[in-house]
Amino acid sequence: MESLTKEAFLQKVFDYEKNKDWNFSGDLPCIIDFYADWCQPCKIVAPILEELSEDYKGKINIYKVDTEKEKELAGAFGIRSIPSILFCPKEGQPQMAQGALPKEQMEKAINDILLK
Repeated sequence: MESLTKEAFLQKVFDYEKNKDWNFSGDLPCIIDFYADWCQPCKIVAPILEELSEDYKGKINIYKVDTEKEKELAGAFGIRSIPSILFCPKEGQPQMAQGALPKEQMEKAINDILLK
């Protein structure tokens, strides 16, 4: 799992400075975990995302964004509560889920949103 800075996000996911409308720029669909080190529910989600990054290797990318370090990026997506998890398909609009989702729910979202 890769941690994204704003610069990496603009390159690998979406350049929101140049585009008003969503335009995914990644090679594979992705999940972005907006988290903070002090957040307990985030600590529950982290190992689940690690497992999923192994289970779906080569099919999806999983990124993390530290909302404490990347305040502007979190602000651009209106992140108010964490964890917030953004599912970004190659085609169509991204979908945001909030809270510590169980693995089964994440797998369902991966299959319904990212790999359809």
